[in-house]
Amino acid sequence: MSTDIKKSGIITIVGRPNVGKSTLTNALVGEKVAIVTNKPQTTRNRICGILTRGESQFVFVDTPGLHRARTRLGDYMVRVVKESVADVDAVLLLVEPIPNVGEPERQLIGRIKALGCPSVLAINKADTLERKEKLLEVIRLYSQEHDFDAVVPISARTGQGVEQLLEVLEGLLPQGPQLFPEEMTSDQPERQMMSELLREKMLLCLDKEIPHGTAVEITRFAQREDGVVEVEATIYCEKDSHKGIIIGKGGAMLKKVSTLARQDMERYMGSKVYLQTWVKVKENWRDNPAAIQNFGYTQQ
Repeated sequence: MSTDIKKSGIITIVGRPNVGKSTLTNALVGEKVAIVTNKPQTTRNRICGILTRGESQFVFVDTPGLHRARTRLGDYMVRVVKESVADVDAVLLLVEPIPNVGEPERQLIGRIKALGCPSVLAINKADTLERKEKLLEVIRLYSQEHDFDAVVPISARTGQGVEQLLEVLEGLLPQGPQLFPEEMTSDQPERQMMSELLREKMLLCLDKEIPHGTAVEITRFAQREDGVVEVEATIYCEKDSHKGIIIGKGGAMLKKVSTLARQDMERYMGSKVYLQTWVKVKENWRDNPAAIQNFGYTQQ
């Protein structure tokens, strides 16, 4: 580990589902450490993205969106959010540029107030606004709710304002030692990242509720002597009809999902990946505590 680090801290990123938390985490870290889709509740676990630059090390905690839970998996995700807004050095509340403070935001602001730690309001998708007056109205309404240390308009998708946000956050980091090796960008094991990349492609390729009822188990992860990484994965879904849709006519959908996932896995691993996938049914697994834990959704 480097001994040049003088400031380090844990910054948790919170907000409602689909506000862009994972996109922002990836933009802050500078590479893909969290999966991103246009569907809400993509993130299920808390994911740490790590950025080391200059004399500072940032540990960003990307959390699931705060939503009304409908399953035990949903309960777990809400619990992860609430427990992530504790024992951190700063909280970043990410919101959309809508001049209205919703109930999920009010709940999160309440937790920020209870903690009394530094907080930053980042207004995402600022590039979509045609009138600056609307942005000023969003800032005014949120400032009435809480006295944030800073308010930064950004676009996580284009990178606009991300550097300014980093500078603001660096000013909030306490003095502290290096927490992770300099080259590390995520605390996720490679095996877990393979699982997440496959799940991301299902969220992108499949419609409606089906991908939310899926889980991925990596049953084999090994690197051969020639450098090729062998990955065997089982996709679990909740109904036989869902299994048919995931596999597709003549296996076309499963092949599409697997090919897209393999391409991302190769980028992530920096080597060739040989991926094999299977689909199995596990009815109502999202309401089965043992299954939830078995798929890696355990308290951290």
